[in-house]
Amino acid sequence: MIGQAAACERTEMMSLRRNIETYILAKDGNRPHLMAEAFAEGAELSMLVKTEEIDFPQKVYGREAIEFVLVSQFAGRFENVYTFCVADPPTADADAFVCDWLVCMTEKGTGAARLGFGQYAWIGESGLVRRLRITIEEMRVLHKSVASPLLDWAKTRPYPWCPLDRIKQDLPQIGALQRVACMLAERQHT
Repeated sequence: MIGQAAACERTEMMSLRRNIETYILAKDGNRPHLMAEAFAEGAELSMLVKTEEIDFPQKVYGREAIEFVLVSQFAGRFENVYTFCVADPPTADADAFVCDWLVCMTEKGTGAARLGFGQYAWIGESGLVRRLRITIEEMRVLHKSVASPLLDWAKTRPYPWCPLDRIKQDLPQIGALQRVACMLAERQHT
């Protein structure tokens, strides 16, 4: 029994779910040191950005470079970051996972609110993320007066795994957020 418990604990520690949660904690909380617990040293990141409101390189190779782009550089521009995976977590034995995501945050320089959504496609190998593809469908820049109600709403959502019904629950009267919630609902029904 003790051996089984240790094996289950090791599987959970090395699971794709744990890697995704660690990445989000690292990115949202500006904790670059955590990336070594989530990504393989030779990991690859590809990004498809479908908006002009934010920019990222199309390809990044290696954990240190990914850490710089997705955590350190990102944290230099944004704060109050809440990233939600709009899905149930992957199973313990999953080595690939695709889900929509939603992010709420503010710009450090202006205080403007940011609202974005897209898709993650994760591939794990040997207990760490080997490849991540991030698609950014939309990233809206909203007036800084929207930041408080947006973040007040975000902090009450389950984090980081937030099913669509909880995204749609108690939506503040922010047109962009209501529109994004509808778009996420449409994506999940196609």
